[in-house]
Amino acid sequence: MSEEEDFWSGIIDRLELFQVLAEGESLQKSGEFGTEASGQANFLIAKGEGKVSGKLGRTRGTTNSASRQVSSRITAIAGLRQANLPLVIDDFHYIPRELQGSLVRALKSPIFDGLPVILIAIPHRRYDALKVEKEMTGRLHPVDIPLWESEELRFIPETGFTILNCVVPDNAVGSFVTESIGSPHLMQDFCRTLCRKFDIKTEADGMALAVSEEDLKEVYAEVADTIGRPIFEKLARGPRQRTDRIARKLNDGTEVDIYGLVLHALAHIRPGLVTLEYEELRSAIRDISKDPPQLHEVARVLRHMASIAASDDSSTPVIDFEEEEKILHVTDPFFAFYLRWGNLNG
Repeated sequence: MSEEEDFWSGIIDRLELFQVLAEGESLQKSGEFGTEASGQANFLIAKGEGKVSGKLGRTRGTTNSASRQVSSRITAIAGLRQANLPLVIDDFHYIPRELQGSLVRALKSPIFDGLPVILIAIPHRRYDALKVEKEMTGRLHPVDIPLWESEELRFIPETGFTILNCVVPDNAVGSFVTESIGSPHLMQDFCRTLCRKFDIKTEADGMALAVSEEDLKEVYAEVADTIGRPIFEKLARGPRQRTDRIARKLNDGTEVDIYGLVLHALAHIRPGLVTLEYEELRSAIRDISKDPPQLHEVARVLRHMASIAASDDSSTPVIDFEEEEKILHVTDPFFAFYLRWGNLNG
């Protein structure tokens, strides 16, 4: 079964539809006869003493039927139209480009007729539907979900620590806002880790927290180790079969292979959720190593890393590489934070 068939079959299952249509007709013939007998006569043996009284009937019937299999695509789209339900395709960026084109072309006509279709994708891939089907121009309306603003992020520690009767220095809250990279989840992790560090469990433990720069570094290091190490290690290992395990020395004396070199260069940039031109990354590589690899070598590594990231269990790949344009996207705040604060050398 193809990937497209799996897609439409999933909709059919959800809507409890059927792909087989059956048509038939029934022809029936019946005949009957009877007698009227006297009261003394045996019903089944009239012996001529009376008229036939009982009735016996028999029906003959024939049924002609035919069935046909309707394609899963036609069945699914008809079911969506009839149910008047919107179709939501999550992680559209994960779908192979060829399959994206097949789905968008199949949905083009229903969309024109009013079927609402929602495609959810990471920001820099939000126009994939237009790239695979130009006729969707004017039919696609992007709805951006922005990162949290500074005041929204600040609301979390200011509200939470007030409930706990704690006073946190404004510079610490400001640092949390900066390092959370627009993610409320990171902000919550910072606050929870700070509470654990100062043994704050309930409002009865409330106090004015003297948070030093060293305290902040310890909080960030602990959070980074918790959230970012698994995917970083996958990327650092690279693909299973490798022929490029040549040791490359960093300026600090550390030896890594080319995958470690690229990750150290990314960490040198201290990224947020950013889009990097290849030359920016190559410049960072030159900053940390005196033996930068060739363009095609770095491009190959980034292609493998993006493939590994896409196969990870997370809903969003932590990085995405557009090879034709030589552009790298850091798409996950947890991964970006690990590059800032994680122990890259294990």
